[in-house]
Amino acid sequence: MRTRLTEAFGIPYPIVCAPMALVTGGRLAAAVSRAGGLGIVGGGYAGTLGGEPDLRQELSHVRGQKFGVGFITWALARAPHMLEVALDHSPYCVFLSFGDPRLFAEQVRSSGAKLICQVQCLRHVDEALEAGAVAIVAQGAEAGGHGAVRSTLPFVPEVADYLAKHSPTTLLIAAGGIADGRGLAAALMLGADGVLVGTRFWASEEALAPKVATDRAMKATGDDTVRSKAMDALRGVPWPDEFSFRVVKNAFTQQWAHREAEAAAAFGSLQAAYAEARARQDFDVVAIVAGECVGIVHDRPAAARIVELMVSGARILLNRGAALDFRDSTANPASHRTSASVQKRFPAG
Repeated sequence: MRTRLTEAFGIPYPIVCAPMALVTGGRLAAAVSRAGGLGIVGGGYAGTLGGEPDLRQELSHVRGQKFGVGFITWALARAPHMLEVALDHSPYCVFLSFGDPRLFAEQVRSSGAKLICQVQCLRHVDEALEAGAVAIVAQGAEAGGHGAVRSTLPFVPEVADYLAKHSPTTLLIAAGGIADGRGLAAALMLGADGVLVGTRFWASEEALAPKVATDRAMKATGDDTVRSKAMDALRGVPWPDEFSFRVVKNAFTQQWAHREAEAAAAFGSLQAAYAEARARQDFDVVAIVAGECVGIVHDRPAAARIVELMVSGARILLNRGAALDFRDSTANPASHRTSASVQKRFPAG
């Protein structure tokens, strides 16, 4: 499945595993890379949160594979030495999100690693381009975990058009609500060069996510998720105000999700109680971090099987679409180029 992403990164399939904090360890990243995608180890909060996996140990599991390392940028700024730890393992790329990537861009580039920046609005796109990102991940609010307010469906093509005008060689990766072949095919048709997948890999054999959490999430629908800033405030994690947290609803969110102002005033008041709940895996309190696409996630297969099914499902849909005549489309020129590219790479039949 050839796209600009696969050609530039030298991978068979345009599927990237999100660097999910406390979830995407070395085994999951390695499994995705072996299956033909690109696995990115979750460096998460750069060790500032507490209870995070040891990054050095997780990176030992990806030895011999093409891999990346991802960080929450504002947290990395509090522990910048962790970037050097990652770069010492010669990652193919470094993935930065939720903060100004320009703080670390020169260090990443000078190491020889490619810089990937996740963005949630056009202001972030400008920062990523100034930082010299080779790929931009346009993240929609449907995503699990932290994000902002833009929706994947309109945000991805808007970023595609923006890049076509301002930086046409920069790769575009879509994120937010993508969990199967339909999502992959749709993202390519929107103008993306590939997809970043979180929730679907969160529920995989190799993920660090507790099985009790994924088992519980598989009973949920997209309606059973909520975005709120309250959980971060109460557990004492100082996220920038522009980002909120999508999780599966539980007793804790039922009580607090709609009380963001009160939670902010009580910042950190439940930090100890939350840590204790995490230790005993009490998911009536602890967040089950999943996106709206949790409603189409019903099992926990090996990561390789997830990649296989996404690719085969997308091929079928793109082959159908390649038989259509796009010449009368009223879309913009960037969309015409995308359509022509899809027709060339996925011939009818």
